[in-house]
Amino acid sequence: EMRDDMKIDSKGVVPLLANGKAILVDVRFREEVAVWRTGFAVNIPLNELPKRLTELPRDRTIVAACPHKDRSAIAMAYLRSKGYDAKYLTDGLIGLAEYLRGERAKDFMEDFEKRSKK
Repeated sequence: EMRDDMKIDSKGVVPLLANGKAILVDVRFREEVAVWRTGFAVNIPLNELPKRLTELPRDRTIVAACPHKDRSAIAMAYLRSKGYDAKYLTDGLIGLAEYLRGERAKDFMEDFEKRSKK
């Protein structure tokens, strides 16, 4: 049960992001983000996470993400050790990109943008 609390998939994270209950933290390196990015994630490379913790709110779930799940699992463990409610994206950014296609992407971005304006 505790392990389940440490992870979330794309289907579960999308509503949390759209409702402002979670923040997606992309832990990829800057070069990777320069090639492709989500547009709604905060980019904090894994190696910069310790010195940039103050950028993350404590009142929301932090969902760490990378292309698959290796770096995001490390980020999640570190964030939890610092007292954050953190999870890692089990299907990674690649899975999230696959999940957010077509109308689903359109609906998500509309909800996300409405929430961001509040």
